[in-house]
This record gives sequence, structure tokens and C-alpha cells, in this order.
Amino acid sequence: MRRIRAGISHHDSVERFQKLGIDVFLGNAHFVNSEAIAVNGAQLRFKKAVIAAGARAARPQVPGLAEAGFLTNETVFSLTECPKRLAVIGGGPIGCELAQSFQRLGSQVTLFHKHSHLLDREDPDAGEIVQQQFLREGLQLILNCELEKVEVTDGGKVIHYRQNGQQQTAIVDEILVGAGRTPNVDGLNLETVGVEYNGRRGVIVNDYLQTTNPRIYAAGDVCMDWKFTHAADAAARIVIKNALFAPLGLGRSKLSNLVMPWVTYTDPEIAHVGLYEEEAQAQGLDTNTIKILFSGVDRALADGETEGFVKILHKRGSDRILGATIVARHGGEMISEVTLAIVAKQGLSALSGVIHPYPTQAEAIKKAADAYRRTLLTPRTQSFLKLLTKFS
Repeated sequence: MRRIRAGISHHDSVERFQKLGIDVFLGNAHFVNSEAIAVNGAQLRFKKAVIAAGARAARPQVPGLAEAGFLTNETVFSLTECPKRLAVIGGGPIGCELAQSFQRLGSQVTLFHKHSHLLDREDPDAGEIVQQQFLREGLQLILNCELEKVEVTDGGKVIHYRQNGQQQTAIVDEILVGAGRTPNVDGLNLETVGVEYNGRRGVIVNDYLQTTNPRIYAAGDVCMDWKFTHAADAAARIVIKNALFAPLGLGRSKLSNLVMPWVTYTDPEIAHVGLYEEEAQAQGLDTNTIKILFSGVDRALADGETEGFVKILHKRGSDRILGATIVARHGGEMISEVTLAIVAKQGLSALSGVIHPYPTQAEAIKKAADAYRRTLLTPRTQSFLKLLTKFS
């Protein structure tokens, strides 16, 4: 992992940005006033500024956890030995990705989650498939639990927790915290420049990614609910356009216009784009769901990867795609086809007309589109088609 990371590190290196003509100043920066930033003894004047300070791993307020020591997704790759017993706190995307990885590397992983189901923000059917896969791989899942304290003993780090009203303990060698992200807003002196923020949401921005100071923008994890690298990249493009190439506010882009896919990199992956069914209903949309199981897709059968599905949500009475979830080993590679269809305002009828190579797992998307097309064969339509055949 360190070898691979070293091979791609130049993409974010100081040297690369300097070669692009960018002046790079390393250090802890903060606003001095509405026209200047101080960093490492230098004072830099600005006409417009962007806050892109990112986020860090959230730290659960569990007594004794800090004293016992813990890993995060930022520090875990510095390990030189695989821990025999690993506790993972958090059953969201980060926690699940790392829990499965370390179980496969040889750790006995115990995953603690405060809710009754892993990946509870995802499609319930999708989360259930991943949860059952974890159980088959031997992960110990402690759900509906509340961590009470951590203490260090000669036998290891002891986690005290309460589950179903009973107090219990688990002993591990290392603890990995994967319970969300906290925006980096401390120490920026945002109050001086009138930028509103809070510790949970981060910097407050409008739909054009402007802060409460219109000359200062923000992008990425420090201000957005979508805490993904590709989301930060898309936001940066909006900021560049709105801050530098939208005179008098003309032609500005909106964050709300983005169609944002994301992937949870477990095995199988969970890929999603657009609305979930409950979100569509909250917007007053009447919907229908098409679900294609990979157990009916030839390539998935040949690959032995039948645990998964393609689920497409569309507006009832229309082929307009509202959202999609794909559960597959390479679901993240497949979701972009649906994302493009949504962005290009192409519906299920268009996807049905796209030729997919056989055999591929992406054929499941075409099967879903074909399933929609079959719903159009009403008795009246069938009678009309029979009439056409008489004149053909």
C-alpha cells in the first residue's frame, strides 16, 4: 500500500503545483482581515479566497479512548504489523471498508455500530447483502451498542459497551475509529472575516459555494455533506467558475445541479446515484422501482458473483430516472452509465436502445431498461401492434 501511495503521491505534490505556476506556502494559515491571510510568517493579500481545509476523522467521546490510543483512516496505513485483534468503531462506509480489508488481511475484526444495521444510510437491501457477506467472512458484528469506556490492561485494550441493556466487554490489540468526518474549521480565524460556520456542518455556504462573506468561497469536505474526493473536485470547478469567470454573477454554476454518484468500496461494492425512494416521496414524486438480480445475469453467474442487484428508481408513468443503486463487485464501474443518463436527461427508453456487450455484468442495466419497456405493452398497445402486423 505504501508503495502504491508513493507512486501516486506526485499528483498532490508541491513540485507539481509549482510547475503549474502556483505559489505554494506551507504552514497553518489563518485570516488576518478581509484582505489578507497569514501563513508561516508571511502575509498574503487576496481579492478572493477559497477555504478548502478538508476534514479529519471524528473522535467518539468515549472515556479512555484517547489514552488507550486509536487509529483512523489517515494513520492506519502506517502500521507495520497486522493486529491480531482489531476493533472498528463505526458501521458506515469508512468503518465497513476498513473492517473487511483487515479481516481479509488476517485480523479478527470486531465492528461496533450504534444502529441495528450496517450502512444504514444506504439502500436497506444493499446494506443487508454487505452485512451477510461480513458474517460469512467471520467478522464479529456488535450492533445496537453504546460504548461506555476503554481501558488498557496487560491482555490488551478492553472496550466496555452496553448492548440490549447488558454490559459486556471485548479485548483487542488495536482500535480503528471510522465514525464519520469532522470539518477542519478551528484556527482559521473565520470570525474576523465574517464567515459563518459550526463544528458539525463546517463552513456555511450558499448554492454558489459562497460563504457569508461573498468574497470568500469554500469547497470540499470543509463545507459539503458529500465528503468524497470527486465531489471536492466538482465543487472546485464550480468555485473557479463562480469566483473568476462570472462577471456580475452572470453564468454562475450551482452546487445543487450536480448529479453526485458515490461508492462504498466493500466487496461487493455499493454504488449509488440520485434519489433514494424515501427522498423522492418526500419531494412528492410518485415512483416505481425496477430491480434486476445478478442471479439472472449470465456474466455474474459465470463469475460466481450473483449476490447483488441493479435497482433503478423512475418516475411512475415516465422513463425519467430518479436514482439507482448497484450492488456488485465492480458496481462503482457500472454506476457511471446511469449517472450519464441522468445528467443527459436520457431515460430508461434510451438505455434500452444501447447495445451492451455480451456477456457483461453491465447487461443488468439494459435488463432493467427492457423491463420498463415491457410495461408499455398495455392491452391497447398490443392490439395496435397486431393491427400493424396485418399491413406489414
